[in-house]
Formats: sequence, structure tokens, C-alpha cells
Amino acid sequence: MQQEDKILLFYKAVGAVFKEMRVNNNSVSISRFAREYDLDRGNLSKIERGKLSCRILTAWKIAEASGFKFSDFAKKLEEKLGAEFKIFDD
Repeated sequence: MQQEDKILLFYKAVGAVFKEMRVNNNSVSISRFAREYDLDRGNLSKIERGKLSCRILTAWKIAEASGFKFSDFAKKLEEKLGAEFKIFDD
């Protein structure tokens, strides 16, 4: 798999984990979630759809607002991507 494909897969996995965390813990709409935690709704939607990357600070904020530690987010992301996932080939 080419590096660009891996990065897109990574973005989609990040978005899927965030959406799962938001829906399973808060059960609120993306608009309400963004408003309550001072996040840009459009960007949050793009992140959840895997169309936009996010900074580590934004990832931390989303995880925390969803009721999780950032380390929980990272664990869920690793599980979603699988143990063999690497951005760079050996």
C-alpha cells in the first residue's frame, strides 16, 4: 500500500474512532457537541468523515469532551488500524 493510501486510511480511522466515542458516550448530535465544546462543526464533521486531519491538541480536546483520556483514543485507534499498520514501510 502506498503511503498516501495509508494516510487516508489513518484519517478515516481517526474519524471513525472520534465518531464512535462521541455517539457511544454522549449520544449528542455533531452540531450540539461542537457547540458545547467550542469546536468548529464543519471541521469536526470533516474529521469524523476522514476528510481532514487534526492537530494533536484538537484530538485531545475531542477525546476529553467525549469523556475519554487521550490514551484511550490512541488505544482505540490502534485497535481500529490493526497491529500491523505502519505509515512507513520497513
